[in-house]
Amino acid sequence: MAKIIYTHTDEAPLLATYSFLPIVSAYAAKAGVDVETRDISLAGRIIAQFPERLTPQQAQPDALAELGELATHPDANIIKLPNISASVPQLKAAIAELQGKGYDLPDYPEDPATDEERDARARYDKIKGSAVNPVLREGNSDRRAPASVKNYAKAHPHRMGAWTSDSRTAVTTMGHDDFFSNEKSVVIPADDTLRIEHVAEDGTLTVLKESLKVTAGEVLDGTFLSAAALDRFLAGAIRAAKEQGVLFSVHLKATMMKVSDPIIFGHVVKVFFRDVFEKYGADLAAAGLSANDGLGSIFAGLESLPNGAEIRAAFDAALADGPELAMVNSDKGITNLHVPSDVIVDASMPAMIRGGGHMWGPDGNEADALAVIPDSSYAGVYQAVIDDCKANGALDPATMGSVPNVGLMAKKAEEYGSHDKTFEVPADGVVRVVDAAGETVMEHRVGAGDIWRACQTKDVAIRDWVKLAVTRARATGVPAVFWLDQNRAHDARLIEKVREYLDDGSAGETGGLTLEIMAPAEATKYSLERIRKGEDTISVTGNVLRDYNTDLFPILEVGTSAKMLSIVPLMNGGGLFETGAGGSAPKHVQQLVEDDYLRWDSLGEFFALAASFEHLARFTGNARAQVLADTLDAATGTFLGEDRSPGRKLGTIDNRGSHFYLALYWARELAAQTDDAELAAAFAPLAEKLGAEEEAIVAELVAVQGKPADIGGYYRPDDDKASAVMRPSAIFNEALASL
Repeated sequence: MAKIIYTHTDEAPLLATYSFLPIVSAYAAKAGVDVETRDISLAGRIIAQFPERLTPQQAQPDALAELGELATHPDANIIKLPNISASVPQLKAAIAELQGKGYDLPDYPEDPATDEERDARARYDKIKGSAVNPVLREGNSDRRAPASVKNYAKAHPHRMGAWTSDSRTAVTTMGHDDFFSNEKSVVIPADDTLRIEHVAEDGTLTVLKESLKVTAGEVLDGTFLSAAALDRFLAGAIRAAKEQGVLFSVHLKATMMKVSDPIIFGHVVKVFFRDVFEKYGADLAAAGLSANDGLGSIFAGLESLPNGAEIRAAFDAALADGPELAMVNSDKGITNLHVPSDVIVDASMPAMIRGGGHMWGPDGNEADALAVIPDSSYAGVYQAVIDDCKANGALDPATMGSVPNVGLMAKKAEEYGSHDKTFEVPADGVVRVVDAAGETVMEHRVGAGDIWRACQTKDVAIRDWVKLAVTRARATGVPAVFWLDQNRAHDARLIEKVREYLDDGSAGETGGLTLEIMAPAEATKYSLERIRKGEDTISVTGNVLRDYNTDLFPILEVGTSAKMLSIVPLMNGGGLFETGAGGSAPKHVQQLVEDDYLRWDSLGEFFALAASFEHLARFTGNARAQVLADTLDAATGTFLGEDRSPGRKLGTIDNRGSHFYLALYWARELAAQTDDAELAAAFAPLAEKLGAEEEAIVAELVAVQGKPADIGGYYRPDDDKASAVMRPSAIFNEALASL
């Protein structure tokens, strides 16, 4: 039996899976396609790290490691839903929930002092941040808006906030003493094992990473961000926001850049509340309250301190005296500085731009904002979009073109693969990378508190990336632009390789294609000029820009990044099918728990599933898998045309209702198709039943709304409770069971 692996992840996508997967499994089984699941949720990954502490009923295998191995095989067919890239507060919350359910898990040790604590910290560190995607992504990324989604957006354009030329919204960035400006890059001449070490001013040598394996031809970078320069920059940005009367907002990626960005976030908190930390910093540290975890964690911890009320009053006074903060939730007083993972740059900046350059202020109203993006590597991309909107007004979804993406991410390419090579410098001195022969490959003079990092990009990944870009350019006939800056050390190395692989024919025939290399800000301007004319442009980017661009442009074009078709052609022949960007949507879970209403849109799952069936048909020769793909595509087109995505308010269909309509339209397409009479006959009764009971089924689905829902846990829902909540229509369930 042909096999598809469907991942159990977290939050809204997980809840949607309880509703959608029974449909998928039932329909696929009729075509001889087996759908299996693997648990790569945050809770599942935590549990898998501590098998010796758990009962046989609690323990579970390391599904992520299993899928990582499978991804290197040609028969891999994995559907990957969004998962939590855990910040430390999220990790702690998940551990606490599991402990409350009887799992004998150790607490997360902030400052491990014993061997047992160091072991626990090492295991938990494997789970933090972007721990999933680098393991599964054994290929580069092809992400684009499907034609049906793009056409729907043009016919039903989403609301765009108005831009004016006098908008005070802007981006501010360091521009010096940051990761961009301090970067050094080398191409490794031969396979080797490197060592990263710190040499303090007094000669003390500390090995930061003992063994770093590298291969011939790969690009290795090292860089650092100055802590002192960061603090000066942040102080200036805070003053500027206050003087200009705009909201102060910081935009980082504390989930993916799990070592560097929580530290940077902590600097923002400490500089914004400098007087508070100067007076009470020792008290906070003694209580284990870290600025890196944000105001929310600090405020919660103050309740147990004898002078907690006094410290809270000092924070409140500083809030009143400083610039107004952008808010995550104005009604609940949750600021931009409450939780490091609440404001993620690739989602928050497009939302600001789509909203006319506005963020929410403490008064619950929209206002212009100063967007603080400390590292200057990609800040210019967002400033270029803001400048364009100030000059030309908001983009028009009804007429604008598209910017699909080919992203370099295979073999843990670039910055998202740098977690195990990122360090907060312990003392003034030098960080150096040394080869096996004892020769220094690169070094940086650093100060205490600086953030130093290295990242690797394998040559085989770069070759495959260039080839994929050429393939997409030839398939579409539109220009492809490599977003690379000659003035950045890493990009300069990539430019050399891109030109080599375009010239030597290894990327395929390039005759007649428009292939350009531009710095990111210039590439942004070029792409904007074209999309305003309704023209498409492929952005060919590194790993971080892949993540940024596949939110930025889709949110402007089609209203959300969750509706993207995301295919990862694995380098050994398999397929990884991601369900679009958009994160794991914690706000949707909150709404479900409060009102039994889930707004998560599973359209990305529909697209990924169709692509997975199609790949399976090609790989195995299963003609029925191709029928499933074709009919699902057609059903999704009807789904969009009939506007069956979740509504915006109670009383309309939510995620569960959208699944019902997809099932109805898919059953009708299967019953009407002529390629397989036996399959058509199998689905005809179901199509008739669902159609006849449409009104009753929708009534059952809507009737549950408006009251709290019990799913038995946030990070680890109870399967029976969550399934009951997400499958409340007895008529629909019985009809599906009839297959």
